Amino acid sequence: MDRRAFLLTACSLYTTACNREEHPAAAAAPATKPRAPEPVTLVDFSNSGTRIGIVNTDKVIKTDEEWKRQLTPEQYAVTRRKGTEMAFTGKYYKMHDKGIYRCVCCGNALFSSDTKFESGTGWPSFWQPIAEENVAEETDASFGMVRTEVLCRKCDAHLGHVFPDGPQPTGLRYCMNSAALQFAKSDTPK
Repeated sequence: MDRRAFLLTACSLYTTACNREEHPAAAAAPATKPRAPEPVTLVDFSNSGTRIGIVNTDKVIKTDEEWKRQLTPEQYAVTRRKGTEMAFTGKYYKMHDKGIYRCVCCGNALFSSDTKFESGTGWPSFWQPIAEENVAEETDASFGMVRTEVLCRKCDAHLGHVFPDGPQPTGLRYCMNSAALQFAKSDTPK
């Protein structure tokens, strides 16, 4: 395959992936029955970032229609369809208030403002999650790249990706989408 054919095929696949919601075949596909909730173990936190304790709960499972009713179109595209907001457009990339960042879909505590840093990328960046139990990581091989996707463990929302170019002490950069997060201002001074 020559370079032009490769690029046209890649562009076509990308356009199809981005527009799958409007694609007639996708619209005609029957709705799938949601799977049964499975138990998950999470760490609960107050809005000030104080650890409350371990919580055993069911994974949040909803149909696409239920998610569409709950979320804005941008939140749905990012969290449920694995989209990415444009750099420097999200509401949290320059936020410096104290508090925690929760999942916009289910309220699960994800990141603390104490680990947020200015990465210069245009997305909110953190050097570690608030609790490893609250996020999941999966290999993402989309768009010809291999990256590590970050998901909410409670509802499987796509949050962003983690990269090995962050500051110490972890050396990691959790590059998140503002559309996937809901900031909860600290309820008590730390």
